[in-house]
Amino acid sequence: MTTVQKIKEIEDEMNRTQKNKATSYHLGQLKAKLAKLRRELLGPQGGGGGGGGLGFDVARTGIATVGFVGFPSVGKSTLMSKLTGTHSEASEIDFTTLTTVPGTLKVHGAPIQILDLPGIIEGANDGRGRGRQVIAVARTCHLIFIVLDVLKPLGDKAIIEAELESFGIRLNKKPPAITVRKKDKGGIAITNTVPLTNIDQDEIKAVLSEYRINNADVAIRQPGATADDLVDVIEGNRVYIPALYVLNKIDAISIEELDLLYRIPNSVPVSSREWWNIDELIEMMWQTLNLVRVYTKPRGLAPDYNSPVVLRRGKCTVEDFCNAIHKEIAKQMKYAIVWGASAKHARGQKVGLEHVLEDEDVVHISKK
Repeated sequence: MTTVQKIKEIEDEMNRTQKNKATSYHLGQLKAKLAKLRRELLGPQGGGGGGGGLGFDVARTGIATVGFVGFPSVGKSTLMSKLTGTHSEASEIDFTTLTTVPGTLKVHGAPIQILDLPGIIEGANDGRGRGRQVIAVARTCHLIFIVLDVLKPLGDKAIIEAELESFGIRLNKKPPAITVRKKDKGGIAITNTVPLTNIDQDEIKAVLSEYRINNADVAIRQPGATADDLVDVIEGNRVYIPALYVLNKIDAISIEELDLLYRIPNSVPVSSREWWNIDELIEMMWQTLNLVRVYTKPRGLAPDYNSPVVLRRGKCTVEDFCNAIHKEIAKQMKYAIVWGASAKHARGQKVGLEHVLEDEDVVHISKK
């Protein structure tokens, strides 16, 4: 029996099994088995952007990468071609784009790499089409645009989310507040600071048993934690990526229908053909990526506002700023003077390497 067949068999059994106290242990084991089989299926591809010569080895440029994911012929290629000036074959025929096409879009002075990924089909996680390679590249993105046809957005949205979820991509989520600390002896000790509403101790022990974890301290601080959350923590290979739902072809619907689309969370209705609402899409992309622009100020000169050093939130200290310019600068730095939101004084603040910068700060580096 193939891995795909085993996965299908377990999914069918889970669908047949009614969840209650008597079946919670069994369901916990099934969920853990399913996760291990999914990992096995992903294994030959790896978590990166390989593709065995199929055009999926993408050279990375820019400070952040945005991947366009969607079914064939939803307008991904047209949208990317107009955004970046990069030609990506577009037509009404399914699977026109057969390789990952990279392009670059400059937003507020920051270069953002845009990847037009080949169209996903349902069953990508089972190896159909090129879905597995597409999803492997999607795992490395900082933001995913899920491009949907406005005439059937919710059905396609659910299918694509399921495909991405099955390969360990968690959309618009944070890592679960669950810790599993293995120990040499003492059995399983479970503590929780929130009520366990979607998982019980039997299910927790079943999941741990399937992973051959017999001695561990489990701490749950996640409200509404599930067995799937516990499996994600144990597997340790999940990626948590923000996603925006790009609802394309709004030129084909009425104003009343457009109002309904705005109720879908994290969505931006657009028309790539008529170029409607693209400004809002770019602005939402910028806000979601949460980047930090820092301007350099040479001694005796005005700040250079044309070429910001762009950093990622969480990695935006003065040291990160120095390393982004040249790795030797941090070693040579005596102190830095910062003007802007992170500085305590309007006249500037003298800081060290550990100082955290904010968007549009101005920095002067004084060398030893």
